[in-house]
Amino acid sequence: MTAQGLRIAGFGFRSEATLESLAQAQDQLIDRYGAIDKLAAARSMLPLVEELGRLRNIEVIAVADAELPTVTTLTHSAQSLQARGTGSVAEAVALLAAGPGATLLGPRLMSADRQATIAVAEGNNQ
Repeated sequence: MTAQGLRIAGFGFRSEATLESLAQAQDQLIDRYGAIDKLAAARSMLPLVEELGRLRNIEVIAVADAELPTVTTLTHSAQSLQARGTGSVAEAVALLAAGPGATLLGPRLMSADRQATIAVAEGNNQ
């Protein structure tokens, strides 16, 4: 755990996303913000993130899909709003998994192939 609090990376991605899409997005996030403590995903998107967690030996937290619209995000993607009720699945997942009072370290990042997004929130949950 970092001195500031637990850093949790949340994912959002299209159905076409691959494990490589998620891994590249995570590497980009770590390059920008440093180490992360856990990964998180909406329950409906969990299997691919769990696979990445197993490969990288990082615990994965599941977030209820129904909670996504309850979070205010920095990014306001029209596609994400229509599909999931939130401006950014990655940002919403990170904030929900990090717990009450969590803050985003910045807006979501997108994988090079544009199939996955990732955001990191800092909090003291889990």
